[in-house]
Amino acid sequence: MGKRRCVPPLEPKLAAGCCGVKKPKLSGSGAQSRNQSTTVPGSSSGPLQNHQHVDGSSGRENVSDLTLGPGNSPITRMNPASGALSPLPRPNGTANTTKNLVVTAEMCCYCFDVLYCHLYGFPQPRLPRFTNDPYPLFVTWKTGRDKRLRGCIGTFSAMNLHSGLREYTLTSALKDSRFPPLTREELPKLFCSVSLLTNFEDASDYLDWEVGVHGIRIEFINEKGVKRTATYLPEVAKEQDWDQIQTIDSLLRKGGFKAPITSEFRKTIKLTRNNHLAVEE
Repeated sequence: MGKRRCVPPLEPKLAAGCCGVKKPKLSGSGAQSRNQSTTVPGSSSGPLQNHQHVDGSSGRENVSDLTLGPGNSPITRMNPASGALSPLPRPNGTANTTKNLVVTAEMCCYCFDVLYCHLYGFPQPRLPRFTNDPYPLFVTWKTGRDKRLRGCIGTFSAMNLHSGLREYTLTSALKDSRFPPLTREELPKLFCSVSLLTNFEDASDYLDWEVGVHGIRIEFINEKGVKRTATYLPEVAKEQDWDQIQTIDSLLRKGGFKAPITSEFRKTIKLTRNNHLAVEE
């Protein structure tokens, strides 16, 4: 596959993180596995995600874990002609009997285009052809052969995909506080993934979820009496080889909880689980 990037003819909000940066040493056992992202058939070496959700509060919550590719696109790192991956149910059980959203390679291509145009001072690319339905979403950047996390931010508030991907492409690339902003020189080594979140459910307790299957979001009251939240996408626990307890404890630390973590405190956590479909390039 060529190392093109998909930049179509040119025309004249912060988030929470959901990816782990490195593997902390945690006690307890864990199950290891790869993430649940779906690889685009025919795509070249390209971006992938690794989400780590930080804290959020009211309003649109931001989280910190590739564009339209018309035939005359001058540059792209993926094959925009790849077919759709999987049907994606509408969020929160919303009925959509006439049209199912599908995650496509175009979404990653659009993100690359947006970032490329921004870094080189070009007008933003024209709107893509994929659906503009609203969904909670994450954009993740990785770099190098070992796909080191370089930025991951998203939102649990449903956003129209065209504006949402455009916004979180730049937010995750330039405003992830864990990393310096991405530069032009890094573009050839970047991988990108887009994740859309679906099927949010309140768990019965902090263990009512499955490693590698569910993304999770926790709410808790910290030692100062302040409500905090933290989130991981499904692949994080598997990539870090964590079990449920290790994952929960890591999320608590990520959310700023500094006191000793006890089994009694874990029982006070409110946990929401979700599924996600992802495309990587």
